[in-house]
Amino acid sequence: MCEKILIADDERDIISMLTNFFESKGFFVLSALNGYEVFKQVEKHPDIILLDINMPGIDGLEICRRIRDHISCPVLFLTARIEDEDKVKGFAVGGDDYIVKPFSLIELEARVRAHLRREARHNFEAQVKFSGDLTIDYSERCLFFDGKRVALAKKEFDIVELLSQNLGQVFDKERIYERIWGYDSEGDSSVVAEHIRRIRAKIAAYTDHIYIETVWGCGYKWVK
Repeated sequence: MCEKILIADDERDIISMLTNFFESKGFFVLSALNGYEVFKQVEKHPDIILLDINMPGIDGLEICRRIRDHISCPVLFLTARIEDEDKVKGFAVGGDDYIVKPFSLIELEARVRAHLRREARHNFEAQVKFSGDLTIDYSERCLFFDGKRVALAKKEFDIVELLSQNLGQVFDKERIYERIWGYDSEGDSSVVAEHIRRIRAKIAAYTDHIYIETVWGCGYKWVK
């Protein structure tokens, strides 16, 4: 499946040039001439965005600020000039890189592919975590120890996911209960201790290593 690139620039010639170039490289190209078109195109989930800073109406910095809370793909700013102050503003609103005009198409493609590779590695790391001999597969929602599947109930895995994705952070029973069971659930936080006991027992069948540590008087944490 080809990767989608959104090209946002108010100059039609630049959009045309970049569209022809990236399509020849196997990309599926989305385009936008202004901020309102960008907002519509991001709904199509591009894998990367090339965003001109000097867009009419809503400039690129403001566009990035508005969309950053809703998309995670890399955003590369296109600009005719760049000062340190401009860089700070761009990174502050969630930009990932700057491409200064006029630019080399070869360098631009290299930058785009580098960011896409980095994003792919990030997504892989987000789905799988290796913790010693224990592997946590978040997409499959299960644990493996030396390749052997460790069966967990839904809420048990939810607890593992919460703790393991926040290494070293201590969560008290009440906070775990609220995050996993919800604020309006019937019951109380005492159920958390029982679920953690079960998780530990299942992991203990494979190793004596302690992954979930009790911080007395505070709660639980996933050991780094």
